[in-house]
Amino acid sequence: MSHRSESGFEIAPVYGPEALDGFAPDEKLGEPGKFPYTRGVYPTMYTQRPWTMRQYAGFGTAAESNQRYHQLIDHGTMGLSVAFDLPTQMGYDSDAPIAHGEVGKVGVAIDSIDDMRVLFDKIPLDHVSTSMTINAPGSVLLLLYQLVAEEQGVAGDKLTGTIQNDVLKEYIARGTYIYPPKESLRLISDIFAYCQTELPRWNTISISGYHMAEAGATPAQEIAFTLADGIEYVRAAVASGLDVDEFAPRLSFFFVARTTLLEEVAKFRAARRIWARVMRDSFGAKNPKSLMLRFHTQTAGVQLTAQQPEINLVRVAIQGLAAVLGGTQSLHTNSYDEAIALPTEKAARLALRTQQVLAYETDITATVDPFAGSYVVESLTDEVEAAAVELMDQVEEYGGAVAAIEKGFQKQEIERSAYRIAQEIDSAERVVVGMNKFRIAEEEPYEPLRVDPAIEAQQVDRLAALRADRDQSAVDEALAALKKAAQGTDNCLYPMKQALRARATVGEVCNTLRDVWGSYVPADTF
Repeated sequence: MSHRSESGFEIAPVYGPEALDGFAPDEKLGEPGKFPYTRGVYPTMYTQRPWTMRQYAGFGTAAESNQRYHQLIDHGTMGLSVAFDLPTQMGYDSDAPIAHGEVGKVGVAIDSIDDMRVLFDKIPLDHVSTSMTINAPGSVLLLLYQLVAEEQGVAGDKLTGTIQNDVLKEYIARGTYIYPPKESLRLISDIFAYCQTELPRWNTISISGYHMAEAGATPAQEIAFTLADGIEYVRAAVASGLDVDEFAPRLSFFFVARTTLLEEVAKFRAARRIWARVMRDSFGAKNPKSLMLRFHTQTAGVQLTAQQPEINLVRVAIQGLAAVLGGTQSLHTNSYDEAIALPTEKAARLALRTQQVLAYETDITATVDPFAGSYVVESLTDEVEAAAVELMDQVEEYGGAVAAIEKGFQKQEIERSAYRIAQEIDSAERVVVGMNKFRIAEEEPYEPLRVDPAIEAQQVDRLAALRADRDQSAVDEALAALKKAAQGTDNCLYPMKQALRARATVGEVCNTLRDVWGSYVPADTF
């Protein structure tokens, strides 16, 4: 009896040498840290230091989130990962009518440099690596971070971290876009150019398959559509006049880790191999760092259950193991209670401890790429690679990722897979322990973390005080300069930084660009 993989091909009960007939190790594997990077982007991987352990956190006010960050750092977190609330992600201030009821709910509310100062109070920004999950307003939050660092006396070349900044996947799977695709790509190219000069160690984009996977994409779809988006960003940057080897080393990626450990390991290895080949052969990149697919991984939130939530501790451990065996550069492990509400402090600590057990109590960091040469993993790697390349070719037939997005191709493919998975769960063909099999009659009581609804009023009051206290003429002048840059071809980030320094709000900056570029309205085909 065979088992069907998440991507749809069969996994045989037994693999032997015949599975690797014609397999050329020198061509398909190479050495760790060398083309085609199947075995990892660095020669030593985790044998000298473990991956960066991040915990995604942010809720309520900046002060509350700052307290959680200090707790995580005290518990051994090596990198911060900021979750923003929906109004911030959409470029609206907390007092905007559309923000009502969402302030501080799924992340921290950041309206201005005042909030950013509080968020990173007493956190030395030259000693932490910070990832910010922000897309359409990514430039705004990056500049606020830089301004706070400057107030700490930290120069731009000392800052390390990542902004997600991947708006194409928003059109496909998530929805927190603002501007049309063409203008979004222009802003991303401006970020690439700005960081090359001002923030040379910053990862300018995290090209994300995670959200596609959470929406139902298979492993093959996840890497195919993510790498296709990456190709579109590289093309846009090259078209704007940037040299590929000047910006490509700062590109990074973001993937999910599911409980299907073998296929996930194969997925990560296949993605590295495809990207190295694309950057070398399609874009002529010569810097080895331009060919490296460096990525962050988050365990699969979509696989967590509200039923018997403690089982999620087991799921997250397996998912984290898959990410590490697949060669991730940094990892966030979800808390076991996230299917119910925002994580409690204890749950967040347990999620971090999961990574620490993997890093310090197992032997998986003792050797590089433990699965190299495995009959099943090498076979699965080839199969995932072939399926992903076929999908990428289909995207190219549409004319690239943006054209395919406008036709609804990626979204429709993902929705088809999501429907299939939902049917398999409903019929119990796909077992979800504690939900459709091995259920219990009565769930144990659980008290989730709740966000105080008074936070919205507090943020509104803070905004009113800010507007009354700032130099409005300086704000107006800076926003006018930003509008002029957006209407022309100048880099938008320089006048944007001046506006934020003058205490313009996130919403005011984004609305200035909305006035020039408009807002994206999806086609009926979506």
